Amino acid sequence: MSENGNEPTPLNEIGEFGLIDRLTQKIELKNSSTILGVGDDAALIKNEKALTVVSTDLLVEGVHFDLLYVPLKHLGYKAVVVNLSDIYSMNATPTQITVSIAVSNRMSVEALEDIYEGINLACEMYGVDLVGGDTTSSLSGTVISITAIGELDEAKAVKRSGAKETDLICVSGDLGAAFAGLQILEREKEVFKEHSTIQPDFSGKDYILERQLKPEARKDLIEYFAKEGIVPTAMIDISDGLSSELIHLAKASEVGVQIYENKIPLDAQTINTCEELNLNPVMAALNGGEDYELLFTVPIEHFEKIKREPLLTIIGHITDQGSGNNMVASGTEALIELKAQGWQH
Repeated sequence: MSENGNEPTPLNEIGEFGLIDRLTQKIELKNSSTILGVGDDAALIKNEKALTVVSTDLLVEGVHFDLLYVPLKHLGYKAVVVNLSDIYSMNATPTQITVSIAVSNRMSVEALEDIYEGINLACEMYGVDLVGGDTTSSLSGTVISITAIGELDEAKAVKRSGAKETDLICVSGDLGAAFAGLQILEREKEVFKEHSTIQPDFSGKDYILERQLKPEARKDLIEYFAKEGIVPTAMIDISDGLSSELIHLAKASEVGVQIYENKIPLDAQTINTCEELNLNPVMAALNGGEDYELLFTVPIEHFEKIKREPLLTIIGHITDQGSGNNMVASGTEALIELKAQGWQH
């Protein structure tokens, strides 16, 4: 029994997002320097010249990664990138990270060096400094926690909560590839467990495997916004699937969303792999997650600029909150309600 006399609530009954809401509902900000706390991709802290942006992500073996098929160097690189993606989603520039890692006694010094080689490569690629952290032992596998710190001109800060009716809904890159890559890795893992002498078949899957094992954060998009003089009205990175992120953005902005199925950007390799595995590629984009692309909204006046940029796709528009969150099915006018069915950690 819990302290209030009720039966304990299982974690899987409320899911990840419900758990976050439950644990943070009583948090009150006490310092005037805290501009934005829990509830967005990163926190915003005011200092003398700009805003400091802070975000933390935790990667746990057996939950977020499987060392049977994830190279250690790739793991270190990805652990950094997923944190930098949160900083970029605030329209900010990452500057430092701290790294805390817990490992079991089966991890060798050389293996840890491989992880840190990946971490250092990501720092070099994105121009950030590793400034601290912690190491400890673990009885249940490897755990990596990275805190990313960035800086931002307050006038250019972008939260989830700024979308307005008629704003365009846009995404960078293509979606669903990381999920397709994960399915191939899991398929070959099962084959290996049954027949350890059979070599994995990854032919023709280079792109989707890289999207899963070594994703990149969209630094280029922040540079594009600065060059074009665009400040999105709202933005979020796509870590849990397009559908979940759209719902997060709509809830924070108190609006509705309408996207179009035939506008969702999909790579040919993603489509072919999903068809091979009897999966719907659109569902992979909506619910798969780990793409680390940026989902953002801009006023309709930026239509021509966005349309000319080949790395960006306009997938829909913001509606009033009463209209709900919907997708227009291809070839029809039917509305499909969007559900938060992204991966539950």
